[in-house]
Amino acid sequence: MEQTYFRKGFGLKDAIEGALTTDYHSRLVDAIRANGHTLTLGDLTFRLAREFGFCYGVDRAVEYAYESRSKFPDRRTFLVGEIIHNPHVNSKLRAMEVEFIFRGADGEFDFGAVAQSDVVILPAFGVTVQDFARLRAIGCVLVDTTCGSVLNVWKRVESYARDGYTAVIHGKYFHEETKATASQVTKYPGGKYIIVRHMDEAKEVCAHIEGGESRERLLQHFSHAVSPGFDPDLDLVKIGVANQTTMLSNESLAIAGELRASMTRRWGEPALGDHFRTFDTICSATQERQDAVLKLIEEPLDAMVVIGGYNSSNTTHLAAICAPRVPTYHIEDALCIDPQSASIRHLPVGTRDEVRRDAWLPSGPACIGITAGASTPNNKIGETVERIAAIRGVSVAATLA
Repeated sequence: MEQTYFRKGFGLKDAIEGALTTDYHSRLVDAIRANGHTLTLGDLTFRLAREFGFCYGVDRAVEYAYESRSKFPDRRTFLVGEIIHNPHVNSKLRAMEVEFIFRGADGEFDFGAVAQSDVVILPAFGVTVQDFARLRAIGCVLVDTTCGSVLNVWKRVESYARDGYTAVIHGKYFHEETKATASQVTKYPGGKYIIVRHMDEAKEVCAHIEGGESRERLLQHFSHAVSPGFDPDLDLVKIGVANQTTMLSNESLAIAGELRASMTRRWGEPALGDHFRTFDTICSATQERQDAVLKLIEEPLDAMVVIGGYNSSNTTHLAAICAPRVPTYHIEDALCIDPQSASIRHLPVGTRDEVRRDAWLPSGPACIGITAGASTPNNKIGETVERIAAIRGVSVAATLA
């Protein structure tokens, strides 16, 4: 009987290594890293964060997708959503004839086109319990690239549900990872969750726990972010905290602390263990990139450029860290920089619409910080440095000679 579920790769890395190098490698980034993460070109100095770009989970997901096309070259291959939140990577997969399946107007994936003979790749964010079951029922080959850090969060919320604790998840209710994480509680009868986006929402939950927020108001506010049949009077008696892996770590920890304090006031310290659980489920790669950018902005910088998809949670959080300290430009890729007009298209922190800014690069000697989200390949980082240098008429060719 044919094996139809794969999580550990196909052992074809040698076969795809050349394509991965061509599509994502950067000699320039290698040179900057080898030079202490610093590069001077003319009167511009670039400082690259110590940790940046592709993390292990993203590397694995992309490699596994490439291996899948090599393993099953003659089969139709589908991808549920996006492999990661990076337009360049997803464009490369489309060029390899991977067909994307997105949620419809009803919020559900339509798997009607998928046949038993097809291959379906599950993204690094994972999929919901329900979508996984639907695909298994079709009998198609499933290639599961779900990140190990995400799986660790799933185990945590499963344990909460198993033991009768409601999962309070710090995340974005519309994000694929959070949808998948929340669905894990449905494996257990009576499993419950509520998703809080930020500290203000966490405080609303705390207010109800302590009797200061009405049941109706809470349900209205969180109508799209709770499990079916959620009853705050019953389901906030025992809670366990988890988070989307790419959230700001200090915010996740602060939210957990706020909820703990609230439960302590409600039930008392001696009984806290019967009502509250928490574990830090921020992934190490997210933490390392946030720590690295915090260290970088301690240096005097004239501008900070953050590279990555506009729908990438970990990238937007890197930009949010930098913005209060230095002029920050979150760009989707190097094409957002126009050397001819010296302009930049970027997404200002906290907004939804890209804007264009002229003369963003300071005149005279300038120091530019560079970082990238965990789903951004090195070649997009290298191209960004090249295009910024080109504004000053400087070529990087001599650096790579």
